[in-house]
Amino acid sequence: MQPVEKTLVFRNVKLADLERVAEAVLGAIGHTRVVAVYGEMGAGKTTFIKAVGKVLGVISVMSSPTFSIVNEYELKDGKRFLHFDFYRIASEAEAAEIGIEEYFDSGDYCFIEWPDRITSLLPDSYVNIIITMQPDNQRQLEISIHGREKKERI
Repeated sequence: MQPVEKTLVFRNVKLADLERVAEAVLGAIGHTRVVAVYGEMGAGKTTFIKAVGKVLGVISVMSSPTFSIVNEYELKDGKRFLHFDFYRIASEAEAAEIGIEEYFDSGDYCFIEWPDRITSLLPDSYVNIIITMQPDNQRQLEISIHGREKKERI
């Protein structure tokens, strides 16, 4: 694992706050495009990723990729937003077979649920987001950037 370069924490996050938090997270991560989202079942991983997609301008309706493993969405600028869910994969080899490293190298946003199932496949530079449940149906999001930012591809 690469050293952590920065950490950002959002506490007492309500559903109504998600787009504001998503904007702040996107600003904080700079040009890093691979984002590993951790949290227990029901913590709000998919809901947060949908908020990020909305902020980025995903054109179509977003859904969980639990059974398809990856959902690809087009952004207004023609780039892609990729949402992965590795809950149902049997091994890292299965993720490698779908071409996960090519996705990571594409320069597109790659948001990953259940990244603990593909730890050794994560690139040198990535972002961790840990979502934990708090009282009153609120969440805490802890964002840490690992490695150095990649320069934006032109």
